[in-house]
Amino acid sequence: MHDIDPGWAWSPVEESQQPWTRQLAAHLYRRAGFSATSETLDEAANKSAAEVVAELVDGRTESEEYLAQMKQLGRTVVATGNVENLPAWWMYRFLTTTDMLREKMTLFWHGHFATSGDKVTDPQLMVDQNELLRRNSLGNFGTLVAEISRNPAMLIYLDSVTNRKAHPNENFAREVMELFALGEGRYTEDDIRELSRCFTGWEIRNGRYRFNRYQHDSGRKSILGQEGPFDGDEGVAIVLDQPALPDFIIGKLYQFFIADEPAPPAELLAPLTIEFRENGLNIAPVLKRILSSQLFYSPHSVARKVRSPVEFSVGFLRALEGSTDQYALTSGLSELGQVPFFPPNVKGWDGGRTWINSSTLLARSNLIQSILKNKNTRFSNGTLSDLFDKHRLNSSQEIIDWLETMLLAVSLPETVRLQLQSKIDSGSGNREERLKEVVHLICGLPEYQLS
Repeated sequence: MHDIDPGWAWSPVEESQQPWTRQLAAHLYRRAGFSATSETLDEAANKSAAEVVAELVDGRTESEEYLAQMKQLGRTVVATGNVENLPAWWMYRFLTTTDMLREKMTLFWHGHFATSGDKVTDPQLMVDQNELLRRNSLGNFGTLVAEISRNPAMLIYLDSVTNRKAHPNENFAREVMELFALGEGRYTEDDIRELSRCFTGWEIRNGRYRFNRYQHDSGRKSILGQEGPFDGDEGVAIVLDQPALPDFIIGKLYQFFIADEPAPPAELLAPLTIEFRENGLNIAPVLKRILSSQLFYSPHSVARKVRSPVEFSVGFLRALEGSTDQYALTSGLSELGQVPFFPPNVKGWDGGRTWINSSTLLARSNLIQSILKNKNTRFSNGTLSDLFDKHRLNSSQEIIDWLETMLLAVSLPETVRLQLQSKIDSGSGNREERLKEVVHLICGLPEYQLS
């Protein structure tokens, strides 16, 4: 990574010799969303990369009717009183939203500001936090941190509701510095203790944030080189003003959108960190630059990420115009290691290679198999045969070529391609079952695990 020129890396892809293709559009939608239908890729191929990225970043494409539907579904799930019903609700939104980048970033921030239903057992509080993340997902990072700091689900999860003047609780202050804004080694234990005093008196009443001035420590504090009688909002502002913050956040966005590893050098990220700070910590401009860059569409990025379980399953269904039982889908995700609303700890999901081991590989294969066998699964409201007929895919070669573009970030080995074509053409058994078997085999390949 040290030999990559930052000027080249973050310049627009249109300036390169690389033509904008349907395959590159598919790469964009896999990373900036959860894959796209064939029609969406056709439309994207007739535009420039910049135009498609602008639509993803700037467009609020969900209809008022859809938003009302999601609110009603949310109320229905909350009425059950069971947080374990929330993942299926969110999976439905992953599968149906037209505002893909916003939803992908909501998932990103959910891992960044990790809060779990295992501890926050009130589904309304978890839904409220989910909406907070979605509302701010492409907005201002400072606003996002300020709002998440007062969010009741976060206050409960990091024990800030027990933060009293006489006995400050350091959990939230530590995570604001270490996990939310600065990263390890960029603060001292004294900074944590002093920042925790700023948040004393922050509590919850009737499911809402409330400031209890009688439990607030109004004395002088010394935080990251600044001194004063800071309150919680002022403490957050001091953290947000630290020079290390842009490096930390841009590094996480790089890993999420470009490549799991290796970690990029500071020199490569410098143009983005400067832009992030100069834009007042606004998220959208830097995302637009990342998703339009030559680096994003280069071999340094394509197929350099392992699909998370949500990307693995939702991407499969969205690419093939699929729908299924969201509760069964969520149940399968637990075996793969990622259930939305239930991150494993305050650090969220580690991602990358940690998604893959002998157990999860088998579970991934089994999940696709269960989706294909589920009586509620539909592909373009029909069967796989109906889907292929809709796209006028007649020969086995046409089917495999199409599936390769829709599902894979890299080309199939020729021997594997021929074997898959032979299975379709074998004539043995029911054709629909042969097609399901071929799709299942593709999704079990190492190539499908990569994004």
